[in-house]
Amino acid sequence: MEGMAYGAGKAGGAFDPLTFFRQPQTILRIVSWLFAIVIFGSIANEGYVNRPDEVEEFCIFNRNQNACNYGVAMGTLAFVCCMAFLALDIYFPQITSVKDRKKAVLADIGVSAFWSFMWFVGFCFLANQWQVAKLEDNPLKEGGDAARAAIAFSFFSIFTWAGQAFLGFQRYKLGADSALFSQDYADPSQDRPPPPTLPTRVWPTWRPRPPTRSRPMTGLQGTRGKTTKQEWGVGVG
Repeated sequence: MEGMAYGAGKAGGAFDPLTFFRQPQTILRIVSWLFAIVIFGSIANEGYVNRPDEVEEFCIFNRNQNACNYGVAMGTLAFVCCMAFLALDIYFPQITSVKDRKKAVLADIGVSAFWSFMWFVGFCFLANQWQVAKLEDNPLKEGGDAARAAIAFSFFSIFTWAGQAFLGFQRYKLGADSALFSQDYADPSQDRPPPPTLPTRVWPTWRPRPPTRSRPMTGLQGTRGKTTKQEWGVGVG
């Protein structure tokens, strides 16, 4: 598995539909998707019956509305979840960051394990309510096949989702090939160095000199402002 990161090679490769649909993970997702359709379709179409003397319809599972709501809700959400992860599987080889691939694989493991547990709860719930259902509530035994189909495919869904969690854990253990990948790996097309820049000429800046203080003329300081006696016309006696 040289050059692989969590089950996929470097980004940029062409998508091969034939190889994609042959992967065990893709097969399990499609099977889980079909099981979800069968479960919510069976309950939504034939999961509500009534007595001959009644008009209002009740859930076929012991007239427990919560049982039918659980089956329809879980089937619908599992259907959407399978579609979302199939789209993620198609986009997964184009993820350039190994950290993002690791997050996607961990999300796959967690969600798949969660759905396996939820289908286990759903199987036990539906089987118990079907077992305690009263014959007088459905004397014509309408919708019996649909109820049994919902229970059976709930049981099968436990293993299909558990298988997806196991395959996701295998991809997580595979990790990234340190020879070709690093935790900060990015698309090679984005790693090109920037174009060289021409050097810019730096011109010297002119700074004005600080003003200098002129020295006083000491030679004239003693005679400035003074008059002699000759200037006033006073003779010297």
